[in-house]
Amino acid sequence: MTPGARAQAAISVLDRVLAGAPAEQALTNWARASRYAGSGDRAAVRDLVFDALRRRRSAAALGGGETGRGLVLGLLRDQGADVAALFTGQGHAPAPPGPEEAGREPSGLEALDCPDWLAPALRESLGEDFAAVMGLLRQRAPVFLRVNTLRATVAGAQAALAAEGVGTQFNQLANTALEVTEGARKISSSAAYREGLVELQDAASQAVVAALPLSDGMTVLDYCAGGGGKTLAMAARARIRLTAHDADPRRMADLPARAARAGVKVQLTETARLRGPFDLVLADAPCSGSGAWRRSPEAKWRLTPDRLADLTATQDAVLDAAAALSGGWIAYATCSLLAAENADRAAAFLARTPGWRLAGERRLTPLDGGDGFYLALLRRE
Repeated sequence: MTPGARAQAAISVLDRVLAGAPAEQALTNWARASRYAGSGDRAAVRDLVFDALRRRRSAAALGGGETGRGLVLGLLRDQGADVAALFTGQGHAPAPPGPEEAGREPSGLEALDCPDWLAPALRESLGEDFAAVMGLLRQRAPVFLRVNTLRATVAGAQAALAAEGVGTQFNQLANTALEVTEGARKISSSAAYREGLVELQDAASQAVVAALPLSDGMTVLDYCAGGGGKTLAMAARARIRLTAHDADPRRMADLPARAARAGVKVQLTETARLRGPFDLVLADAPCSGSGAWRRSPEAKWRLTPDRLADLTATQDAVLDAAAALSGGWIAYATCSLLAAENADRAAAFLARTPGWRLAGERRLTPLDGGDGFYLALLRRE
């Protein structure tokens, strides 16, 4: 595909996303219908789509409108590309821009790609870091790996990855975290990954697990396990009896294979079979994902006040369920930047649930190097 054809493909995918289709689904459908597109083409179109979604407001301003064409046109202008050479109308390239697509420079919240309605809450939560954090959320997220210390040392994992063209550097957020500096697309096919030496996991997520009060012999429940990234990280930290649960068990479908690759044992349990008490319950609750908008940028634009209210109600329910299952500790975590989902939920839990206290708290934003995360350690007295 020519660069112009890639731009046109991104336009068609973005039109579907703006009409309500999930970005991953829209990209998959395009790829299946475009057998001529090679792996390099698919990667380039994917990058254009996600870069445009990260900068949806500013790109729309620069491109003359909030359409797939406007977003790609604005993104390319922002990147300093030669738009005239890409929008030629020849072959499969998009037509040249018209006078109505001249665009304008974005300003204020538009330039930060921040939804207007969320700005007050984000300013209150982030304080003087608001503009800097919002600016980082317009960029691509780094790729991080977690070294599985049951299989390799950090240095050993780095050497194994380097031998296959994957460059890494140590990240200070966690002693198992490596930031990928070269060859990210080679990770999933590398022997280091297939043999369980490393797992894909954000550095801030690893920092959350590193802060948990784990020790050998504990019984631990990962109550909202999802794909099991934190489950596996906990299993590598201490010799614990580990149970994984999710309200939707389908999210854990890959966990048995991942656990086998990592060399750990995890018991998967459905809600009806959960029996406490556990020494520690990790409640990594469903949230807005605002701390990870670099990875899932469409979530920024699909969050609404009603959806946020539903999420905070779910978070309260998760904390109450965790309390009923815990005999000692609850670790409440989100990948949100919003106090309404973080400290406010911990405070509300303590206010309605006698016998618990806040034993520790940690907040991370993209300024710390990884995703935004919040952790509250709650102790039964």
